Amino acid sequence: MKKISEKTQMSMGVVLSYITEFVGIASGLLYTPVMLSILGTSEYGLYQLVYSTVSYLSLIGLGFSSSYQRFYARAKNESRDEVGNLNGMFILAFSVMSLICLICGAFMLPNTELIFGSNLTTAELEKSKILLVFLIINMSLTFPNSLFTSYITANKEFVFQRVIILAERIMNPFICLPLLLLGYGSVGMVVVSTSLTVIAFFSNIFYCMKRLKMNFSFKNIHLSKFKELFGFTFFIFLNQIVNQVNWNIDKYLLGRFYGTTAVAIYSVGGQLRGYFSQFSSSISNVFIPQVNQIVVENDNKKLDEVFIKVGKIQSYVIFLIVTGFTFFGEMFIYLWAGRDYTESFYIALMLFIVLVVPYVQNLGIEIQRAKNKHRTRSVVYAIMAVLNVLLSIPLIKLYGAIGAAVGTVISLFLCNVVFMNFYYSRYIGLNIKLFWKEILRIVPGLILPVAFGVVFNLVFKNESWITLIMGIACYVLLYCVSVFLLGMKSDDRKAILSAVKKKIKR
Repeated sequence: MKKISEKTQMSMGVVLSYITEFVGIASGLLYTPVMLSILGTSEYGLYQLVYSTVSYLSLIGLGFSSSYQRFYARAKNESRDEVGNLNGMFILAFSVMSLICLICGAFMLPNTELIFGSNLTTAELEKSKILLVFLIINMSLTFPNSLFTSYITANKEFVFQRVIILAERIMNPFICLPLLLLGYGSVGMVVVSTSLTVIAFFSNIFYCMKRLKMNFSFKNIHLSKFKELFGFTFFIFLNQIVNQVNWNIDKYLLGRFYGTTAVAIYSVGGQLRGYFSQFSSSISNVFIPQVNQIVVENDNKKLDEVFIKVGKIQSYVIFLIVTGFTFFGEMFIYLWAGRDYTESFYIALMLFIVLVVPYVQNLGIEIQRAKNKHRTRSVVYAIMAVLNVLLSIPLIKLYGAIGAAVGTVISLFLCNVVFMNFYYSRYIGLNIKLFWKEILRIVPGLILPVAFGVVFNLVFKNESWITLIMGIACYVLLYCVSVFLLGMKSDDRKAILSAVKKKIKR
């Protein structure tokens, strides 16, 4: 089989990333209302509660998978044997983590009432045990699988990786739906999810071993290497704790104070936030190997160029999503999830707005890790995660699901908007003033679509899919034209037109 060039891998990787996210989100949007109507608010809330609790077991990974790219770049520059030693060290570590995950799961099963609280019924507690079994098995497989996916990324084989993810995104709802209709409920969903994880895991192993000739060596693994690895990953691990607190503690607290219905309402808003998050990382993930290589070369000017380039591309998509959701989100949630989930719109909107800045700057996280300057960010985020919990508990008691979102928004704003831009400029060496100068060129291009959105909400009060789809279609078209003509530099417009002409000629 002819090897695809690195440049083609990157360009196809970006395209496939967006196709994958679009397909995943589209299928999720079509599938979720059917799932909600079949499961009901209570069982959906139970599924989300158990899922968010099991997700804390991902912390057993200690941030190892996020560090592989950096250590691989260094090992590759030395020798193939050194790469083999690195792979051997990581597979041993991940195997131990999988075992620990299974042991933790064995302790969780007989203690469901202690974990989830007394607001769950006896039937819900029994079903939670079944969900726990499959979700824990699923989680245990993610540790060794992350080594193989990281190796594929490090070798810049983006096409295969995106195809596997795309297949998972397509197959999951198509297999789950018949099982839901047959009455298997949330149990059927976790069985399908675990089965697809197993298939993806062995597909990645096969590709790495046969196509990429991945090698393992266990001869020269020394304790000093583990110490160095732990020293680097500890703060990534701390950051993962923060992410778990920020995105899952609210559901856990709502489950204990209000029960599964409140969890379901918050989860719908959180699910939309998750779709938003997927778009933010699609492009930046493709540039991880390049960032690590630039850092090795110590070329700060080139690093700024890549940071701005990726930020601009992401800003076009992110501003479209956030502004569009502001005008069409409430009608969409009413039609999509139902009258009971109207509150989910305000939860999602608050989370969308506060995440605009960090998602535009998403590549900055990888730059910090590549420079081994991610420690301070992790410590500050840990402090803000504690603040999030302290704020969320009283706010949840006063305002329920909305209060949970407010506590998260306050802590994220202080970290992501205020602190991180200062840190990028002062300590990472990125030209933040130039970055935002380039990003904010888009503002004139937003005037026309925003005006259209305001008028649409004033004129159209009837809630129907036809009205919504027509409004969104017009908004997207107007946004693309307006941003292209008014929100882009002439060089960017020429680059887009040139790329389109090349595609047409092919």
